[in-house]
Amino acid sequence: MVSMIRKYGLLVGACLAFLAPAIATAQESDGQFGRLSLSSDQPIEIESDRFEVDENQSLGVFTGNVTVVQGETLLKTAQMRVYYNNEEGGSAATGGAQIERLEADGGVYLESEGQVATGDSGSFDMDSEVLVLTGDEVVLTEGENVIVGCKLTVQMQTGQATLESCADRNGSGGRVRMLLTPDSQDR
Repeated sequence: MVSMIRKYGLLVGACLAFLAPAIATAQESDGQFGRLSLSSDQPIEIESDRFEVDENQSLGVFTGNVTVVQGETLLKTAQMRVYYNNEEGGSAATGGAQIERLEADGGVYLESEGQVATGDSGSFDMDSEVLVLTGDEVVLTEGENVIVGCKLTVQMQTGQATLESCADRNGSGGRVRMLLTPDSQDR
């Protein structure tokens, strides 16, 4: 169970972190955890209905049908806010600013190599390398395997991941649910 949580948590981290290609993420490969460096030589394509930059607040906002693609990784959301550091003269409008934090809202859909994660919102802090995906249901799937909770927190530096039940959030009933199907990856 912990391995599956780590695997999916790291997938989600990789999906949100692709706007900062220097971040290395862990991903399971052939049953072993390895280091996957997100290559800065792969182009990042971002599409949205609208893009606004507020240089005074160091904020870029993509709104409406936001789609982000890099290689095999796809992120879809209604809105994505990119907080950046413009102290070194970089600009969010030209992509030259250092990203500090990403926040996605309005439904988050992440897909990479057959693995899918969904939630209501997500955030990734670049300094601490902490990913949080939340929602009424955070659903992680790979083939027929499914795990469901309400809050996924991933410490990218250590590879530690925690999936909390909805009871942890609101004090009512609820548990983390998981369905593992033997040999589902071979189908």
